[in-house]
Amino acid sequence: MKALATIHYAPAPPERAQSYILLRGQTRENAISPARLAALGITAESWAADIRTNVLQGVRAEHEGQMVGYCFGDLHTGEVVVLALLPAFEGQGIGQELLRRVMALLHERGHQRLFLGCSTDPQVRSYGFYRHLGWRSTGQVDGHGDEVLEWRAGG
Repeated sequence: MKALATIHYAPAPPERAQSYILLRGQTRENAISPARLAALGITAESWAADIRTNVLQGVRAEHEGQMVGYCFGDLHTGEVVVLALLPAFEGQGIGQELLRRVMALLHERGHQRLFLGCSTDPQVRSYGFYRHLGWRSTGQVDGHGDEVLEWRAGG
């Protein structure tokens, strides 16, 4: 693991929604372009609205004033909706910290079971990343073809 960059973590406000869209397209293995997100109904406007109405809550990571990653969770369902990190900042524990913080937010909202969609391909980094952190397969596949993983408080 390379030396940890100086990272500042902060809540992810709705005003930065366009930045979340753009960063998602810059990730290494699960990049989704703004056009593809829009085709899925995810725009800066819809993302910002979901934050404002407390559907989504997130945490962003910044290095020297630049956003380098973020994670969002659905406060109503307990789903970790997205974890995105620029490739230059992988392998430094930033993704783990973003995930930990969003998991804590969801747990504080009363969710004992958290879930997310993850690639079914063992060659993809996220496959091992979540399992290493204690997430377990439910045996289900979501509408995007991703395997549903879960994490349960206390077990």
